[in-house]
Amino acid sequence: MRCDVAIVGGGMVGASLALALQQTALQVALLEAVEPESSAQPSFDDRTTALGNGARRILGALGVWPQIAAGAGAIRSIHVSDAGHFGFARLEAAEHGLDAFGYTVSNRHIGAVLWRALRAHSRVRLLCPVRVLDLELGADAAQLRLADATGAERRLQARLVVAADGAHSLVARAAGIASSATDYGQVAVVANIRTDRPATGIAYERFAADGPMAMLPLASGHYTVVWMLEPARAESLKACEGAQFCTQLQASFGWRVGQILGVGQRSAYRLSLVRAQEPTGVRVALIGNAAQALHPVAAQGFNLGLRDAAVLAELVAAAAGTGGGTSGGTSGGDPGASELLSRFAARRAADRRGMIGFTDQLVKLFSDRRAPAVALRNLGLLLFDVSSPAKRALARLSFGFGGGLPRLSRGLPLLPPPSMP
Repeated sequence: MRCDVAIVGGGMVGASLALALQQTALQVALLEAVEPESSAQPSFDDRTTALGNGARRILGALGVWPQIAAGAGAIRSIHVSDAGHFGFARLEAAEHGLDAFGYTVSNRHIGAVLWRALRAHSRVRLLCPVRVLDLELGADAAQLRLADATGAERRLQARLVVAADGAHSLVARAAGIASSATDYGQVAVVANIRTDRPATGIAYERFAADGPMAMLPLASGHYTVVWMLEPARAESLKACEGAQFCTQLQASFGWRVGQILGVGQRSAYRLSLVRAQEPTGVRVALIGNAAQALHPVAAQGFNLGLRDAAVLAELVAAAAGTGGGTSGGTSGGDPGASELLSRFAARRAADRRGMIGFTDQLVKLFSDRRAPAVALRNLGLLLFDVSSPAKRALARLSFGFGGGLPRLSRGLPLLPPPSMP
């Protein structure tokens, strides 16, 4: 079996890339080990993702935003504060000519929409459930050894293999791409909560003594909380009775969302920064968490990964337009050509570097509880609150830190229409 592009990992970033490449004549295969609807699917659980306006445009260009928006909670205001101190900052979307800064959507809903769109077309070959057992990379093509749910094996040849298989990517290891990891010494406890006042579009970022937390509005009128804690404290709060969790959260967060009445299922995730040393290898490109897995403090991980997918799709589509697909085109049409992968790495360098640095510094800034650092931090929040340029820059965060906006981020089709004769 042969294809032009094999995408390993059918989570939100991998599925988005597959959906984008449906607009080309390339033969594309999407490989996923767990059925999207399965309760064991780690990518599509009850966690939520904050989609910025850049992500909204990409998903709109892919034709799936209306369906995703049906389950989205709009973030029209952001309130940032340091618990027990004087510093705070407020941002209003309307002041920047925006309907919302972003949208909070459950991963389960995003996954269902993306896979429904993929299944509605026959352009992408969906291989699920299938596991990658081995990967051999050659100068002209990659050979993947696969196993299905019964254990039966088969081989797939691809000119480009895209690693969308997470922070501990098998594809990256096979390509010899090393990664570095920074353990933040924190565990994120994630849960949906119910309060006595419905959410009204305000997202809260609160930096408390026991750890930072984000309280994000949901379409249901409830909130999702992401509480970043020391491991022992996180384990205690994950395991305690629901009423006790609500009491502890209320004491730490305060009363800005009203009284916390109930909590749903709680999950816990160890937090670290995992960064691949290179985003490409021989016949391999890394996107999403396979390229960089971020701390959730700025809620930018998926937004960054989606831009990876948008840039790669644009470059691959442009190459396909000059050389065709598996039928054998020119070297310019090769989606795994070293020149194309070099352009991808260059296009993504500034955005990756900027977002990784921004997120990492933000974690360190708000984790420092020493008195001088607290005073400077709170002064900085107050100065930010009165700085229009700083607020405008933050409002554009989901469009990235440079490298040129891909067409999908501008709400345009993957490729421009053919030139008129």
